Amino acid sequence: MANTPVNNIRKKNVLRYNGDLCLVLECTIRTPPNNASYCQMELRSLSSGRIIPVRTNVGASFDTLDNSLVKLELSYEADGNFVFMNPTTFEETYVPRASIEDSVDFLVPGQLYDIMFVEEKPIAVNLPAAIEMRVVEAPPAIKGDTSGNALKPVTLETGLIVNVPLFIKTDEVIRVSTEDKSYLGRA
Repeated sequence: MANTPVNNIRKKNVLRYNGDLCLVLECTIRTPPNNASYCQMELRSLSSGRIIPVRTNVGASFDTLDNSLVKLELSYEADGNFVFMNPTTFEETYVPRASIEDSVDFLVPGQLYDIMFVEEKPIAVNLPAAIEMRVVEAPPAIKGDTSGNALKPVTLETGLIVNVPLFIKTDEVIRVSTEDKSYLGRA
């Protein structure tokens, strides 16, 4: 555990705030004209899963905790937990849904993910920039509906709805951006 000034805190750091462990979702230093600089952070409580907005001066510091990444394979979801398995030791790790709520739309069974551990507890999923998912429901394209960049909504295997070009059909595998949930192309 290290005492870190706010200008060194980055996204995905884990820090202690009001006695609670929190994951940093956003950390921005703002300098408005004719005013003092301040730090605006958005934290997710690891115990409750709620989002906490924090505004502090740039001279403040927080206790940050060491974290590590382990590559695990998603097996299944049960009782509000996602079960990940280590592909080499076959050890199962249970991750509460509340702590990874922002990643749930991209969790596909059978794929490998980087799981962040703090104090030997799983707390978050580090998603890749893009992920491949199968289309489970795609409405047919309507003939003559091709003026401009025509898109249609499709449902993916996780329930995520994405706008794609008209030529995408059911059971195709597409690449989706984890940043903005947009269609990137066929896999």
